[in-house]
Amino acid sequence: MLQIDDLVFNAWGRRFFDHASLNLPPTAKTGLVGRNGVGKSTLFKLILGEFTPDGGTLSVPKGARIGAVAQEHPATPVSLLDTILEADTVRHALMTELDTAEPDRMGDIYTRLEEIGADRAPARASEILAGLGFSTADLSRTMAEFSGGWRMRVALAAALFSEPDLLLLDEPTNYLDLEGAMWLEARLRKYPKAAIIISHDRELLNNSVDSILHVREGKLDLYTGGYDDFEKRRGEKARLQAAFQVKQEAERAHLQSFVDRFRAKASKAAQAQSRMKRLAKLEPVSAVIEERVAPFVLPSPLRPLAPPLMRLEHASVGYGDDTILRDLNLRLDVDDRIGLLGVNGAGKSTFAKMAAGALGLKSGLMQREHRIKVGWFHQHQIEALDPLDTALDIIRRERPEDNETSYRSRLAHWGINFDKQSTTVENLSGGERARLLLNLVAMAAPHLLILDEPTNHLDIDSRRALLDALNDYQGAVILITHDRSLMELVADRLWLAADGTIAPFEGDMDDYERFVLDRAKGGAAPRQKREKQRRVG
Repeated sequence: MLQIDDLVFNAWGRRFFDHASLNLPPTAKTGLVGRNGVGKSTLFKLILGEFTPDGGTLSVPKGARIGAVAQEHPATPVSLLDTILEADTVRHALMTELDTAEPDRMGDIYTRLEEIGADRAPARASEILAGLGFSTADLSRTMAEFSGGWRMRVALAAALFSEPDLLLLDEPTNYLDLEGAMWLEARLRKYPKAAIIISHDRELLNNSVDSILHVREGKLDLYTGGYDDFEKRRGEKARLQAAFQVKQEAERAHLQSFVDRFRAKASKAAQAQSRMKRLAKLEPVSAVIEERVAPFVLPSPLRPLAPPLMRLEHASVGYGDDTILRDLNLRLDVDDRIGLLGVNGAGKSTFAKMAAGALGLKSGLMQREHRIKVGWFHQHQIEALDPLDTALDIIRRERPEDNETSYRSRLAHWGINFDKQSTTVENLSGGERARLLLNLVAMAAPHLLILDEPTNHLDIDSRRALLDALNDYQGAVILITHDRSLMELVADRLWLAADGTIAPFEGDMDDYERFVLDRAKGGAAPRQKREKQRRVG
């Protein structure tokens, strides 16, 4: 489906691809991985023709359709359902032609519509929209009524509905909740054509693709299997490469020693010349460079508090006259690891805000340890950063009593290297901003960490570093994330936000996945008071 031969591409003063080659079969589902900045999104732009190679070729079979989700769908006056149906351009053109077709042409149109299954299109579109979190009532709403985040879901739904021969998805789970990510994972498993997915979601890469394409040092290396298989094979390849390098260097040293000893000796000149030729033919083996990932520093509380940290009895919380969550009867203990489930708009972030002490109850009782220290991370913190601030400016305000050496040492330990410490926030990557804030909120050794979508800007290795830090942390955790792997490996209890309240969910993540997929099959997922979150204005 995709043929890349000897690809060379240079931009912004660096070489992204250096004589890279690849051959993907017609139904391959491939995960595209690599460190941030290596050229994954650049490769998509090359495939789409937005960038022109400096050498080599990229090609797909003649007539093959390429689909991608580049940005949110425009805020048009067209209804949601019609927007998705129009994404199938062949069906839409035929349906439009029916309005003005001559009688002798109509038979051909109906035959073609039957061939492409046009009568099943509305049901198929509704199923996709339901899986991505839209309700039945949403189908008739115009695109202008949805916020940007929901229009991103529409763009994804349109791409899935149109079923291009090659589907390109760049971090599709970043704007989905866990439920939407689970549904997408199942959908991609069954996608009938080729797809390339850039993702840092380990579960998706393990369960939805059959190969991993690794971008590194300008090359494209294809591995069969999911992400765990890729890691094992890459590790083995690195070990073999390192062993071969040691062996070759030993041979090189032995040959060079012989040449140095006998080059000037007439009786050994032929042998020395032979060894010089052998030396020249020894192609250098690249050293195996370990890509270091900085750890997250999540210091545990110095003194544990008496349980419970928090108890709620018949509590309700909301904004103004609107009650978002009611009848909350929950207890949080000092070593609890709570995974908070629920669709977007069900009240998870409202609960996090209340637990952090930033939102009071409307009614009911909250018993809260008065000495509790809370570290609260949420996505709005990244958006609220002053773009002209530097990492040094931020940590100076947080720790005015420390000295300059301490600031720089701490930032370096967090993965903000010396040259980035004086860089303005607007010029830091999303991952660097997330690292800075995650470490900042934990710096005071809180008794409770509340993490609301902490992984959106983190690559797979950084997510693993966060997992390791959370498992070493000795306080309580409330985790909201669309990263199923992180949820499974951190949370030991699950709470579900649904129907205007939060209650314990009996079961594990496999049970929850079945619950989510069964609900999507049965129709649109139930949501509570989501219109305010998605309507513009």
